[in-house]
Amino acid sequence: MKKLFLILSVALFSLGTVNAFAQEVADVVEETEAVVEPAETAIAETEIAGESMHHVLMQKFLEGGWGWMLPVLLCLVIGLAVAIERILFLSLSTINSKKLIDAVEEALRTGGIEAAKDVCRETRGPIASIYYQGLDRYEQGLDAVEKAVVSYGSVQTGQMESGLSWIGLFIALAPMLGFMGTVVGMIGAFDAIQAAGDISPTLVAGGIKVALLTTLMGLIAAVILQLFYNYIVSKIDSLVNDMEDSSITLMDILTAYNKK
Repeated sequence: MKKLFLILSVALFSLGTVNAFAQEVADVVEETEAVVEPAETAIAETEIAGESMHHVLMQKFLEGGWGWMLPVLLCLVIGLAVAIERILFLSLSTINSKKLIDAVEEALRTGGIEAAKDVCRETRGPIASIYYQGLDRYEQGLDAVEKAVVSYGSVQTGQMESGLSWIGLFIALAPMLGFMGTVVGMIGAFDAIQAAGDISPTLVAGGIKVALLTTLMGLIAAVILQLFYNYIVSKIDSLVNDMEDSSITLMDILTAYNKK
């Protein structure tokens, strides 16, 4: 009898536990559905907002007029193309200078000048090129090496700065074209006022809208290109400092090698 009572008690307890667990699962499912539905709604609204934003940008671009918005857009696209090319070039020019210096020193100890030149020939970047030019003139004396390093360092700096003038041109040209569109839009607005003989918001709204949109497009293009320009200049400054430090180290290495 006691065993039966114990079994019934355990069964009732288990049933209650299962019911409680099932209720908790149901609550969790309801909460999950309550969270998922707003999330799905938010995602859908975000996609719609993204599409509407794209539509608005295209509409504003067309409202600004192809005659003035397209030249500004071309300045932005061409300037970005030049900037990206410079960034890729500078990224490929960046190497571990300490590793190169150690390799050159080891090659000098084991194989002499020719072995060091081979190391520089197989390494990319302006520092390796400067080292090669200096080592190639070692037989002419350390003064010739120093002159070669300085001269070829200037050549490498010029190659890294190639294209910056074009980016600077587009930075200045984009807002100028935008301001020119502003002037043309305002002139159109005043022409409309003069033709109508009356000042009405509907007459001047179109010209003022063109003026503001072209100015905005020019300023946006200039800001974007200016950011890329400053990054490239800072990258070049870093590489030039690395080149100068490495050139001094090369002269010290060759001076010690010459004494031996």
